[in-house]
Amino acid sequence: MRRRTTGRLRAAATAALFALGATLLAPPPTAAAAAPHGNDDYCQGQCADILPPGATGNATLMQILGNKLFGTHPPHTTDQIAPYNALAGGYRSLTDDALTDFFNDASFGVPKDQVGSVSTPRPDVTITRDRKTGVPHIKGTTRYGTEYGAGYAAGQDRLWLMDLFRHIGRGELTSFAGGAPANQGLEQQFWPSAPYTEADLQAQVDAIRNSNGARGKQAMEDAQAYVDGINAYREQSKKGRYFPGEYVVTGHVDAITNAGEIQPFKLTDLIALASVVGGLFGNGGGGEVPSALALLSAQQKYGLAKGTEVWESFRERNDPEAVKTLHDGQSFPYAVKPAKAKGTALPDPGSVTPEPLVYDRTGAAAAKTATPPRDPVRAPEKYRKLEGLFKDGVLPAGSFDPTQHRGMSNALLVSGKHTASGHPVAVFGPQTGYFAPQLLMLQEIQGPGISARGASFAGVGMYVQLGRGQDYAWSATSAGQDITDTYAVDLCNADGSAPTERSTSYRYHGRCLPMEKLERTNSWKPTIADPTAAGSYRMQVFRTRYGTVTHRATIGGKPVAYTALRTTYRHEADSIIGFQMLNDPSAVHDATSFQQAAQHIGYAFNWFYADSRDIAYYNSGLNPVRAPGVDAALPVRAEPAYEWRDFDPATNTAAYTPPAEHPHSTDQDYYVSWNNKQAKDYDSAGFGNGSVHRANLLDDRVRRLVRDGGVTRAALTRAMADAALTDLRGEDVLPDLLRVVGSTPVTDPALRGAVQKLDAWRKDGAQRRETTPGSHTYAHADAVRLMDAWWPRMIEQVFRPGLGTDLYRALTANLATDESPSAGHGPTGAHAGSAFQYGWWSYADKDLRAVLGDRVQGPPAARYCGGGDLSACRDTLLTTLRQAAAETPAQVYPGDDTCKAGDQWCADAIVHRAVGGLTHATMTWQNRPTYQQVVEFPAHR
Repeated sequence: MRRRTTGRLRAAATAALFALGATLLAPPPTAAAAAPHGNDDYCQGQCADILPPGATGNATLMQILGNKLFGTHPPHTTDQIAPYNALAGGYRSLTDDALTDFFNDASFGVPKDQVGSVSTPRPDVTITRDRKTGVPHIKGTTRYGTEYGAGYAAGQDRLWLMDLFRHIGRGELTSFAGGAPANQGLEQQFWPSAPYTEADLQAQVDAIRNSNGARGKQAMEDAQAYVDGINAYREQSKKGRYFPGEYVVTGHVDAITNAGEIQPFKLTDLIALASVVGGLFGNGGGGEVPSALALLSAQQKYGLAKGTEVWESFRERNDPEAVKTLHDGQSFPYAVKPAKAKGTALPDPGSVTPEPLVYDRTGAAAAKTATPPRDPVRAPEKYRKLEGLFKDGVLPAGSFDPTQHRGMSNALLVSGKHTASGHPVAVFGPQTGYFAPQLLMLQEIQGPGISARGASFAGVGMYVQLGRGQDYAWSATSAGQDITDTYAVDLCNADGSAPTERSTSYRYHGRCLPMEKLERTNSWKPTIADPTAAGSYRMQVFRTRYGTVTHRATIGGKPVAYTALRTTYRHEADSIIGFQMLNDPSAVHDATSFQQAAQHIGYAFNWFYADSRDIAYYNSGLNPVRAPGVDAALPVRAEPAYEWRDFDPATNTAAYTPPAEHPHSTDQDYYVSWNNKQAKDYDSAGFGNGSVHRANLLDDRVRRLVRDGGVTRAALTRAMADAALTDLRGEDVLPDLLRVVGSTPVTDPALRGAVQKLDAWRKDGAQRRETTPGSHTYAHADAVRLMDAWWPRMIEQVFRPGLGTDLYRALTANLATDESPSAGHGPTGAHAGSAFQYGWWSYADKDLRAVLGDRVQGPPAARYCGGGDLSACRDTLLTTLRQAAAETPAQVYPGDDTCKAGDQWCADAIVHRAVGGLTHATMTWQNRPTYQQVVEFPAHR
């Protein structure tokens, strides 16, 4: 009987899909017209790009229902998955002529025979979409019209996504999308890192307009036009009933009467959106409290001097064996360890407590169970399939965590001196995760003072942020240098009474000032999409002149608050000036002018450039000038002597290191970056830049290409794709492990078989690749499983006995031990694509080589594996390998909502995390940029 009912429902829904008419499914159709290639395109067909899953990110209610019932998708929502996915199986035979099998032609304009549609939201702008990919090509005759068109196209492609992320940035996600625990977690992660009042947001808009000359005024005019375009589409789609269907199932618009509202966008929303993007990808530092706790633990274990030495060896501030983007010995000292630190503010052991964030929980928010109470809302019969669409949140738990400072993206560039054509070649792009729809959107913008094609974060896409201009291309990787410091402010009470750790006033320049309380109260009711029962809570952050409070502690028995002070706080969108310049062909015309544009970007990024003549690099960021003797890796006392130079708390400005002191270069033989160390003496903000880093996978391959010469676009793409399938542990640490194990013959048959499988995998490239494309079975599957089971077990048993449990845990709080694709136990989480950035690979490599008697530069301060004894170390490795070999596939890969237990390929596979109502097919694992360009300019203006 149940099957018959389902059949009738499907029949009714199918009829509805055809009967409702085009006005409910998509915007009114437009005639196709010619949009010729631009005359200012100097790439001559040698620029390519790709961004899965597809250009279109909006879906009407009926399109979402069709996806849930029949697996159908609106046009251009998934058409980039297949070519992107295919590279993993096809790269080995790749040629320049075959690049367009895996990438899109990124030429300017749309040839007449490839025009899919043309819309004209205003007389001074047209939006042409090509038939193959649906990417918007925006061409305006006025500056206002051009930016209006960019906003209108953003509304067409990402309206729901932009709305979602402006609410995340404002700390209002649960009130907007429902009270699911994942939604609560997401806003509780983001809002404390960028808490603002509406006046704060407006002040940032005003500062950009009034403090940056003509470019600042133009930027805000462009932003206003962009917002106007978004709002025009918002209004038209609402009236025409082709708006995203997520608004219906979350209770914002009635499906029958169309009553309800999609709130207008405003300029301050762009600041909130920018804070999300910058917090995820462009921040660095702020981890000084966990770092201090690890230092204290080391000192308690080993004593002051030896403990500090041990902590420094794990911190790897300036490791001589670390792979560097600038590899010719260039030195750019920044945040280096001082000879004698001053003002360091270490807490009393055991005194640190995180600052509470959430108060006054009611209803479902006060539930003590893992799954809060639910009060399902019944949908009309034909929409029943959409019930509970967001019961687990609008984003899966763990999709984002700004506190992790996850670095992503990679870049490979080769100078024309080493290429077949004599022109530079670049393969680069941001690694921003995989979402449906994607956080980035592809667009081409052509208008007065703007000429670019590429990717922009939805909602702040008035300019292309990563892409190509007329005769040049650029991209970025997260840099992670320290632009966030932690201050220890002494607490006080206004009435002069003795302060406690919960006091809400603090000392500033001899005065006792009250902390400013920032609050956000959110409440929700159940909806069709999110059945979480009604509830509410209040988030509270205290703000001081030294930043926002993150922890409480005592120092010498006296209460303090630790605060996070970020240079880009109150300056979330100031980087708009740099992006404006990158889009302006009159501003960027060579490597030097590119570097000058990148200097206007305040977030911590590594910027790369290629044209027909040069490759170039520049590290951006508002790097504060610190007081002499301050150790940037640890908390510092909040006293005038230790403040940033020229610090003004009213505007959160300071003196910044000049451009000449930022790592930069032109025409090095090659550049690689995968969020690794930039240059000698340039310290990163966290742990993990040692002898083994995932950037080694790129550096080794590109160095060989450059040595042999004649590099082509296909050859450089092959190098990237080969690294993208390689297990870093297998390529760079497994040889050490096998040398130790093989120091004496392995006699146990089972262990000998395991060792042989691992060695065969190593010799075959240590890759996680399918036997044939689409087989969903890995070559050397047993060896891959052994490594996945062995690594975390081996690391713990090698290091924990020597370090002790407390220090081991303190160090893993700063750097996770593993980040394999299937792990789910690394910072990025499962099914995310990005892997092998965070882990103890360098620690294991150095320790094992030291035990083997090899020369180690920057050696560990102590020996851990077997206490430094080779035989005992071998016993530890074999014991843990035996334990790993005993684990079944189902134990190693326990399964989740996507995969059955024991399915190795699926455990690694990339899942587009649904940010809306559509879900997409999984992709085979590749550790590569989400948006990626392959470029080689043969000509220049």
